Amino acid sequence: MTTDAPTAAGDGGAVDPVSSLLPGVSKAHRKLAGRLLDELGLSPGQELLLMLLWEESPRTQADLIRLLMVEPPTTAKMLARLEKSGFVAREQSTTDGRVVLVRPTPAGRDLEGPVTTTRAQLEELTTADLSNAEREQLGKLLSRVGETLVSRLA
Repeated sequence: MTTDAPTAAGDGGAVDPVSSLLPGVSKAHRKLAGRLLDELGLSPGQELLLMLLWEESPRTQADLIRLLMVEPPTTAKMLARLEKSGFVAREQSTTDGRVVLVRPTPAGRDLEGPVTTTRAQLEELTTADLSNAEREQLGKLLSRVGETLVSRLA
């Protein structure tokens, strides 16, 4: 196949295996997210980190690494960029100097509404060609696949 788009069911051709479809879908989704988040001064993944901090703050850097399921250098680079942009602040724990605590700054908290709106827009654009029933089914199936993969990593 010569297109960059994954082969979809219903196009008259055979459906590619799920393991072949996921990377392409993920890449296209991340690229679209990047376009939308760029307007907020964020890169893909940074909004997820901020969402974790809005949910609970401060969090340890180790906690963020675990929750985001990314490598420590990736998280460190993400935090450095968010800190440089004025969206997060990092500080040493007063009880354990080895622990780095991360919290959103007021500017970071101000992004909560715009990020929520952008995530809703991304969801709508991602699933625009699906019926409500298909959206629900896809969500359930992806959740199951994600749980299966995470359990294999444990």
